[in-house]
Amino acid sequence: MLTNQTFAFIGAGAMAEAIIGGLIRKELVKPDQISVTNHSDKDKLLRLEKEYGIQSFQLKDTNTIEASVIILAMKPRHAEDAIQSIRHKLSNEQIIVSVMAGISTMYMENLFAIHPPVIRAMPNTSAKVGASATAISLGSYASSTDAKIVAALFRSIGTVTELAEEKMDAVTGIAGSGPAYLYYMVEAMENAGRQAGLHEDEAKELIIQTFFGAALRLQHTEKTSKELYKEIMSPAGTTEAAFEVLEQHHVQEHFTASIMRAIERSKELGNSAATPFK
Repeated sequence: MLTNQTFAFIGAGAMAEAIIGGLIRKELVKPDQISVTNHSDKDKLLRLEKEYGIQSFQLKDTNTIEASVIILAMKPRHAEDAIQSIRHKLSNEQIIVSVMAGISTMYMENLFAIHPPVIRAMPNTSAKVGASATAISLGSYASSTDAKIVAALFRSIGTVTELAEEKMDAVTGIAGSGPAYLYYMVEAMENAGRQAGLHEDEAKELIIQTFFGAALRLQHTEKTSKELYKEIMSPAGTTEAAFEVLEQHHVQEHFTASIMRAIERSKELGNSAATPFK
């Protein structure tokens, strides 16, 4: 389904590169099917060209954007300016995919001069290794065929779940930001390993396999996460000793509150979007 599609990325940040890298690495899309632009960082575009074999372009030099799928991958605060810069360069036959946190499909639809199909997606940076957890939701003008194309795009770099749009802020806080939470915990484990005398490479290998194994265990059991960590704890053992400190500092409560703040921030980004361009 993707072999007949071409893709233009408006924005060349970490998420755009993660998706591009995942697509190229899985070899489901050829480099000449992908083009990319950004606001002003030409050095970044040159690096992406060299690393992935894709093409870059400048919006000011184009009257039309020659791609069947347009991926909006800029920062949410730049949504209105970016859409204004491309709104007269598109047709209703092109699919608009947004990976901007908090920006609703209705908001984007109101910014365009036409009525293209708009689909909101929330992948995460694990796309770069083909392991993103992506959720998508359809705008008013998106068809089931459009949804299949976009699902195929993101399925090539991980899993895809189609959800009602009102759930997308929760997805942003849990799956979109999720890898950062895990890397933060890995950093803490690395620090502990260093203090306990492990070399960096020794600790890294142990931690990676520990996270990988735990993820597989979750995937292949009907037990709850609580049941899984309880089965590791023996009375007066090492895990119980660690959990005493975690509970003393209310780590789980603080962690939950942190995720809820990310979800709130996603909502704020949408609510603070400027009045749609007329």
